[in-house]
Amino acid sequence: MATKRDYYEVLGVAKNASGDEIKKAYRKVAIKFHPDKNPDDPTAEDKFKEAAEAYEVLSDQNKRARYDQYGHQGMGGNGGGPNMEDIFSQFGDIFGGGGFEGFFGGGGRGQGGRRVRKGSNLRIKLKLDLEEVANGVEKKIKVKRYVACNTCSGTGAKNGTDLRDCGTCHGQGQVKRVVNTMLGQMVSTATCPTCNGEGKVVTSKCDVCHGEGRQLHEEVIPINIPAGVAEGMQLSMNGKGNYPERGGVAGDLLIQIEEEPHELLKRDGNNIMFEQYISFVDAALGASIEVPTIEGKVKIKVDPGTQPGKILRLRGKGIKDINGYGRGDQLIHLSVWTPKNVTGEERELLEKLRNAQNFTPNPGKNEKGFFEKVKEYFQ
Repeated sequence: MATKRDYYEVLGVAKNASGDEIKKAYRKVAIKFHPDKNPDDPTAEDKFKEAAEAYEVLSDQNKRARYDQYGHQGMGGNGGGPNMEDIFSQFGDIFGGGGFEGFFGGGGRGQGGRRVRKGSNLRIKLKLDLEEVANGVEKKIKVKRYVACNTCSGTGAKNGTDLRDCGTCHGQGQVKRVVNTMLGQMVSTATCPTCNGEGKVVTSKCDVCHGEGRQLHEEVIPINIPAGVAEGMQLSMNGKGNYPERGGVAGDLLIQIEEEPHELLKRDGNNIMFEQYISFVDAALGASIEVPTIEGKVKIKVDPGTQPGKILRLRGKGIKDINGYGRGDQLIHLSVWTPKNVTGEERELLEKLRNAQNFTPNPGKNEKGFFEKVKEYFQ
């Protein structure tokens, strides 16, 4: 198609159509122009793909907003649109059950018409301290998961060879029947009830796995955790989940990150926060003090006359960005420490210091008299 039609026109919906209306419209158009239903119409497949392309955009809020503003140019051209395999795999779920093949018996299946089964996923929680979060780490975890039986190679059959084609589906894993609908005759497919979609039946079960084709196995799996992960983030390792019964591909291992709180430091995005208390004397005269960081202790300079609430920045002492955009900083919030309990001698000294200023918090004034009286006290 040289010129693409408006996506709303393709599906026959208004521009303010809801998501449910778009979904229903696509279902109707897809059934109408499905190639299996129109074997004598060479244009049916193009219209079928056109509808799938329109639905792909209009069913996604972000893509739809971009299309409404910029039209087809805002979609980057879209090439020739999705192919048939993509359509079956991406949009088949809106037809319920087995997807498109539940209506027409085609697409989205593996060799011989059978679906490739995937085992269940495993989920674990992994606790990391702040140093590990900041710099990344390799962890080795012990998991128990189902793996393919070594004796029968995952078939469930004795010696891995005692198998035969299912007599019901003849090795296809599906059974078909013709259904008369208001749209005409359609071929309905369903999973074979005899072999449960496997296409094969076991004539003699494996002595080790007893026909399951899998065994429970404990193994140590190394996991590379990138720097910058956050609480609640989920990482995935393909193929490290459970192997399904009698063949297929293993599920995934899903790792949920948990951050353990640090005793002194607090995370704020990619920055590290730390509250440092200093004495009145250090604030007035200045000092060199040690503060903790995720890389160990470092010395910082407190300038004379530092006021409470001042924030010092240690650049590059924070957490690495998970997307590789540099590293955060450590921010040090300075607070002047005020003692809660004082001795009689300390109270006398503090009273003299207060009287030296006439208790007037006016920066820049009375400072000379204040320090003179402090000097007199110590003489």
